[in-house]
Amino acid sequence: MKVVIQRVSEASVTINHKTVASIKTGLLILLGIIEEDTQEDIDWLCRKISGLRIFSDDNGVMNKSVIDVNGDIIVVSQFTLHASTKKGNRPSYIKAAKPELAIPLYEDFKVALQKAIDNTIQSGAFGADMKVNLLNDGPVTIIIDSKEKV
Repeated sequence: MKVVIQRVSEASVTINHKTVASIKTGLLILLGIIEEDTQEDIDWLCRKISGLRIFSDDNGVMNKSVIDVNGDIIVVSQFTLHASTKKGNRPSYIKAAKPELAIPLYEDFKVALQKAIDNTIQSGAFGADMKVNLLNDGPVTIIIDSKEKV
């Protein structure tokens, strides 16, 4: 699994001109899933994300987690995170998991992350044409790939 985590002052997801998710301070997480991903990847990423100290403390030092600041989270599925651009100009998405595998893992990821932060997780809709709006705070953007853990 690969995630792009963005610290935001606000973010929202709109589908068919209807806002389906909206937060203030927190994280916007783009989630890409491949065929090899398992519950182990979910558990590892949720521990990492919930403890990630990327929010400022009173001294302006990034020393607080999303839990510490009582931040909100939006999770958006994004198969394009696994695009291969090695050949030609059209990206290949061959590594991205098919919906029959990806959807259950996406749903499990949201449940596990909700438990890890003890707060409601908002989300887009898997496979939908979404409009994602965000105000990146910092900017702070972190990319984590569960296949690159030590």
